[in-house]
Amino acid sequence: MAMDKSSSKYRTYFWYVAMVSFLLWLVLLYLFNSSVKTVHNHERLFRQENVIDLPVHVSQQNHESDQAVVSNVDNITVPVTGNGSSQEVQISEDAKVVSDLVEELEKEDVGNVKKRGDTAWSRRSTRSRGRHRESRRTRSSDKRMVRPNNDDENNVDNSDENHQSLDKEPNFFEPRNDVTSKKERVDDNNVVESKQKTSNNNTSKVNSRISAKRNRPKVVVRPRVTRRNDPCRGKYVYMHDVPSLFNEELLKNCWTLSRWTDMCELTSNFGLGPPLPNMEGVSGWFATNQFTLEVIFHNRMKQYKCLTKDSSLASAVYVPYYPGLDLMRFLWGPFPSMRDAAALDLMKWLRERQEWKVMEGRDHFMVAGRTTWDFMRTPGNESDWGNRLMILPEIRNMTMLLIESSPWNYHGFAVPYPTYFHPSTNAEILQWQNRMRRIKRRYLFSFVGAPRPNLGDSIRSEIMDQCKASRRKCKLLECVSGSQKCYKPDQIMKFFLSSTFCLQPPGDSYTRRSTFDSILAGCIPVFFHPGSAYAQYIWHLPKDIGKYSVFIPGKNVKEGKASIERVLSRIPKAKVVAMREEVIKLIPRLMYFNPSGKRGDAGSFEDAFDVAVEGVLGRVEGLRKRIEEGNEEVFDFPERFSWKYNVFGNVEKHEWDSYFDRR
Repeated sequence: MAMDKSSSKYRTYFWYVAMVSFLLWLVLLYLFNSSVKTVHNHERLFRQENVIDLPVHVSQQNHESDQAVVSNVDNITVPVTGNGSSQEVQISEDAKVVSDLVEELEKEDVGNVKKRGDTAWSRRSTRSRGRHRESRRTRSSDKRMVRPNNDDENNVDNSDENHQSLDKEPNFFEPRNDVTSKKERVDDNNVVESKQKTSNNNTSKVNSRISAKRNRPKVVVRPRVTRRNDPCRGKYVYMHDVPSLFNEELLKNCWTLSRWTDMCELTSNFGLGPPLPNMEGVSGWFATNQFTLEVIFHNRMKQYKCLTKDSSLASAVYVPYYPGLDLMRFLWGPFPSMRDAAALDLMKWLRERQEWKVMEGRDHFMVAGRTTWDFMRTPGNESDWGNRLMILPEIRNMTMLLIESSPWNYHGFAVPYPTYFHPSTNAEILQWQNRMRRIKRRYLFSFVGAPRPNLGDSIRSEIMDQCKASRRKCKLLECVSGSQKCYKPDQIMKFFLSSTFCLQPPGDSYTRRSTFDSILAGCIPVFFHPGSAYAQYIWHLPKDIGKYSVFIPGKNVKEGKASIERVLSRIPKAKVVAMREEVIKLIPRLMYFNPSGKRGDAGSFEDAFDVAVEGVLGRVEGLRKRIEEGNEEVFDFPERFSWKYNVFGNVEKHEWDSYFDRR
């Protein structure tokens, strides 16, 4: 009897578990279908505007014929044919431009008639103009059939009904001449062959002139000039008031950001994290996570002395979106399509802003607290790592600030990783710098990190072997599994404080946070790849790399041709002292002030935020000048040489080419 009761009890539990599992499965399936549908809708919208690089309003109408004539001046009508039905795309933004071009072409036709004295051509031209006026009257009556959208020029009907032909994955690298080719195929059955050729030629001229103007702003509006003695002249920044779901709500729901880390604690104190005890008698220390840079930058921007609410004064526009934190929620989740959803929503929101239309976003900038590789997923590879934020056309017009940039991209620029030191006053900086000058350093060099046995070109194992062989001169902190020392700020800083040189080999990517922690400790960095610092932080580090660092080719270490101890020991003591002094002077430029601090003596030092904003303003001004000068291309060098142009100002051959050769 007891056995029956026990088995009955277990069966009941089993059915409870089965029912709960089934219901959970249904909920997950519903969420997945909803997310996929949402993202696909955004992709369709994105594809539509990627092909037609102008604000459009799509309106379906039934026509007796699948053909139409592109001749309306007030509203350009572009025929789009597919599966036996046609769609009429009404484009209103460039109506005035096209109107002027059509009238200009008509005048050219009249001039040709007078010069040649060809009466036959004159009759054809007269009939053509008559047909054009008739067509205009006809389209004026047709225009009443199309519902206008005067509230928002960029509004696009995104319903499934209007996008049945856009179910494929959008390809952002396909040519943008699809609309032009369809226009050139348009003809009028009632026009003779000779008139048809003339009309097509005129249409082709209009299309080519419009296409030439699409790639850059039609009119570059410079910021409104202020008085000459204005300290913020040319430095004003306007900050978009983006919907809270792109920043504040991410922090409110911080528990959803990571499965393994308490991001609520790490995003506290304006993104600085929980405070730490004083170090070396100096206050201003926090347990800062590198992924919170976008939060720190946003809060520093709120304190920026030249922040303006008048966008007409702004030389640059800041977008306070947290792309790294947004992506973090879905990196390891079961719904990879959700990684792009918020980014696509933001791009749509930006395109509708008046500030965006001034330079098509070329004066906008954004910050991400992750490496560029987390935002470089190629279209069609939904299961790959990261999202595709960095390859979106809107983002490619902007200036993107990341903790590590790609050497082969125009629009990405690296800014320093956040360190543990965030002083509130300039006095705290001076106190720390003086302490770094007086401290005694016991070891010649040190390394903090873990080996990378799965990376074939990694030199970390060789570096660790050399360090173990130089026990008296090298201090090693091996970050093996289970070790907590590598995650304790005080332990890491003690390592760097005791060393003259700190080794900074590449890890999973070119750069390391350890580089900036070591410089903060007055330790001279040793690099093995130019992409670890020299080709990255071009606004924050000196051009003369020998003044503050040592470069040892990683290939020589890998092949056993270079002894790190021998190279560093041969550097004269006087040069070591000069290099350390240069490193100590760099400390303010490579750390971020406490956003809550009130520096009464502000201006004595520029932190990493100040230097980054200055770099953005300079880049935007350069782009603005090139557009004003009428340059057909904003950049006059191949994108794969971006690193070289940013570092040296040219793309000539250099000894570092082999490090960045992608072939």
